[in-house]
Formats: sequence, structure tokens, C-alpha cells
Amino acid sequence: MGSLGSPRSTPNSKPSTNQNDHASELETSPSPFPRHLLAEKTQMSRSESAKKKIKNKEILKPKIVTGDGGYVLEDVPHFSDYMPGVPSHPNPLQDNPAYSVVKQYFVDVDDTVSQKIVVQQNSKKGTHFRRAGPRQKVYFESDEVQACIVTCGGLCPGLNTVVRELVCALFDIYGVTKILGIKGGYKGFYSCNTIELTPKKVNDIHKRGGTILGTSRGGHDTVKIVDAIQDRGINHVYIIGGDGTQKGAAMIYEEIQRRGLKVAVVGIPKTIDNDIEVIDKSFGFDTAVEEAQKAIYAAHVEAESHENGIGLVKLMGRNSGFIAMYATLASRDVDCCLIPESPFHLEGEGGLLEFIEKRLKENGHMVIVVAEGAGQDLIADSLRDTNHDASGNKLLLDVGLWLSQKIKEHFSGKKKMRVNLKYIDPTYMIRAVPSNASDNIYCTLLAHSAIHGAMAGYTGFTVGSVNGRHAYIPYHRITEKQKKVVITDRMWARLLSSTNQPSFLSHEFIKNVKGEETDLGSQFYLENEYCNGSITDAIKNM
Repeated sequence: MGSLGSPRSTPNSKPSTNQNDHASELETSPSPFPRHLLAEKTQMSRSESAKKKIKNKEILKPKIVTGDGGYVLEDVPHFSDYMPGVPSHPNPLQDNPAYSVVKQYFVDVDDTVSQKIVVQQNSKKGTHFRRAGPRQKVYFESDEVQACIVTCGGLCPGLNTVVRELVCALFDIYGVTKILGIKGGYKGFYSCNTIELTPKKVNDIHKRGGTILGTSRGGHDTVKIVDAIQDRGINHVYIIGGDGTQKGAAMIYEEIQRRGLKVAVVGIPKTIDNDIEVIDKSFGFDTAVEEAQKAIYAAHVEAESHENGIGLVKLMGRNSGFIAMYATLASRDVDCCLIPESPFHLEGEGGLLEFIEKRLKENGHMVIVVAEGAGQDLIADSLRDTNHDASGNKLLLDVGLWLSQKIKEHFSGKKKMRVNLKYIDPTYMIRAVPSNASDNIYCTLLAHSAIHGAMAGYTGFTVGSVNGRHAYIPYHRITEKQKKVVITDRMWARLLSSTNQPSFLSHEFIKNVKGEETDLGSQFYLENEYCNGSITDAIKNM
């Protein structure tokens, strides 16, 4: 926790009616917006404001608060930053009978969550984020709130749960009754494709996979989306999606801010790959790992039942191999796990094919798990597809099929050894299932945190768990880079110990790295600062 230097709230204390109470809450947080811009009352029409370019770029800079001992708070925007004098109201949560047993309704105004939890005696306090939760003051009356919810990108377990909990919490906790569902992703904003959402309509949707709102990639047109938000009188926008979707949410927030609208834009990060930076994990990940066990078990049964049987399972993970790694560790039946972060080679000493041959001779069967983004650099350039999907993601070739063919060719050709290989791709089965108990609870907490923040006047942020505490995180922190498996970390070492697989790094690769004869930063994913020391130290510590 870090202190912002503001008075702490007392348990169950009655909030004041001061309209500018947020100013005292953030008195040590200087506004990043120029005072002369704050003083101007924007009267331009929607079309004029959409075309206007803000010359002073200070208005969109991150909101940073510093304190003693190297304390840094990466704060999120608030209405009072660009709408001075915006009125506040007592939080209706204090009158909610369900919360009457709670000793303290509201989080303290100076509560923050530390990004780094392991520190040394002389460590700086480091980066913090504003703690999520209900505040004593809200900046919306319940009957004035018109909320909308949209889901974008690919499917993920838990989407329906998040939608359900947003609707039910808005209705049951804050008494909000006007809630719209935007159908078909971002394009649904300007295609007038909406449905009315009520607790009754969403009552059982958490038991089903997918999303009742539908989803799509692309379709983002900032001006059209904000025009639709303004036309319909929407003032709460809840956007559920991955890093690409959150980048779109940031653009929507910036346009709303330029127009001076009292609209809260809140992101709820969604990616089954668990590749969103800063947060502990994304919803749906636990379910994906659990469902992957079924495919790995089937592959193990197939492999064990045949002479020289090989079960090959391809799991999700375009750029990050978290599902493959955690599913492998959970299963204990896997002999080899391949992920995008760890380079490997097929032929020669220390190669994958040599390891497969060795394991078949020892055990008579083996199970291989491969993340969909692994080995893409090994696939011949003549076969490489450089097309992209509507979200801008490069379309990957099926590494599972390619690897299956390479293994069969190797053993039928050079080795004259018969293998029985079964390839299992459960990707879409895993994406489409309902979320499990763990993810259902997590989705509920995410939805509640998002609503508390929006009602308290915060905007332009996403919610997530940081070291076990829910926090409000600026958009730029979760979109600037993707989280990846650190192959010099103990978790990857645990996997190598569990599978007894080699690192598959060639001797030439290690020689070059140790001698620092070539620049292998991009090849070894060091541009993401995976290693605290040099490349040489990273290899030595593997």
C-alpha cells in the first residue's frame, strides 16, 4: 500500500456532500491538463469536435504521482481532471441491505496496490496503481446512468459471466436500470445493433459458452462509435476484449475526453492466452488450462496404447505459451512442451527429432504439447502466409500439422522406424466452453471493480488483479507490450524438470550467446527485458 497523503475514510462513515471532494482525494495528484484548457467551456458541435486536433499534447500524457522513497502512482483519469466542478453524490451502497454487515463499505482514498511485491531492505517503493473498490462519493445518480456493454475479439470462457455480472451489479448494487448490449463488437455501436439487458435476461447465461452479445474483430471507427455513444445518451461504456480491443477503448476515451463528455470508459481485459501485461492473469485462463487436460489425457491414452505412439496436442498461444506451460505442469503426462518464447530446432544434435527418438526408445511412447505460435520461424518461407486478420494479428500456419508431417517424414525416411502419431487440436472446443468456478468468481470481481470505478468518476482505465488485489490500470500499461513466459525464470525451469526435455538451443546458439559474438536479442526475446542481466548470464542461469 502507498499513501497519497489524503485523509483516510472511516468505516461506515457518512460521505460528505462536497462537490469537489475528489480534488482533496487527489490533492497530491496534479492535473496533467493545462488550466487554460480546463477553463474553456467547449461549445462546438460533435462534427467540429471530431475534427479538432489538440495541439497541446500534455492533455493525453500519463497521470503520474510521486512520493517519498521512490513511490510512484500511475493513476487513472477522473472526470474532475477535465470537467472542473462536476457534482458528486453519496454512494447508494451505504443504504444497500446486502452490505449492511460489511465493516467498511468503502476503500480508503489513499489505497494503492504495488506492482512489485518482492522487495529488498533498501528497495524503492516502486510503481503502484489505484486500488479498485467502491468510493464514498459517486459522480452519477443511479437514474441518470445509461450503460452499454460490448464484447470484442475471439471467444473466451467467462465472457457471458462478465456480461451477467455487469448487468446484475449495476442493477442490484447501484439501482441502474438502463443497460444496453452492443451486438457484434465495435461495429455494433454505429450499426444500431443493440439489445436491452436486464437481470432476468442474463440470469442463466454464465452457464453457456461464448457471448450472447456476439463478437467480431475490427470494425473500430472512433468517431462513429463516439457519435453513437453521444446520440444515445450513454455515459457508462464497458468494453471486454484483448489488447487490441483495449487500444480501441483508449482511443474512444481520448475522443470522449476531447469532446468534454461525462462518459466513463472502462476496459475489462480478455485473452485466453493470458498475455496481458501487469495483471496476474486474465479471465478464462484457468478454464483453458483445465480443459486442455482432457486433450492431453486423450493424447496420452492414444500414445500409450500403440507401439511407438506419439500424442501431439496443439494448444492456444500465439505469442505467449502460458496455456501450454501450465497445462503441461498440471498434467505430468507430457514429455515435451514447445512454446513461442523458447526457440528450438528439429535436426541434429540436441534437436527435437533426436529427443523424440530417445524418448520412444526409453518409454515406447511420448506426448508433445505445442503452442500454436511455436516454431513459426522454422516453417519454410515458401509456405508462410503473411495475411492478417481483421484485428491486425498475423495469421499463423498450423504448426501442429507441420510438426506431425516432419516427425513422420523423419522416422519413415531416415530411421525406417514406424511411429503411430495422433494429432489433437482442441482449440475451438476450449474457447467455447463455459467458465469454471475459479473463473466465474474472478469474472464477478472484475465486473464489480469496473462498475465501482465508473460510478466513482474514474475513466480511461482497465481493471485487473495485481498481486492478488484488484486495481485500476491505465490503458497504456496493458497495451504497450505483451506478457510472455520468461524462459530464464523458475517456472520454466520447473517445466523442464517435469518433462526432462532439453532446452533445444543449439551449441552454436549457446556459443554465440556466451561469446556475445552476435546480436541475438530479438531471437531470444530479450527486447521485452526478460533477463535482468546480460544474455550471457541468462544462458548460464538456464
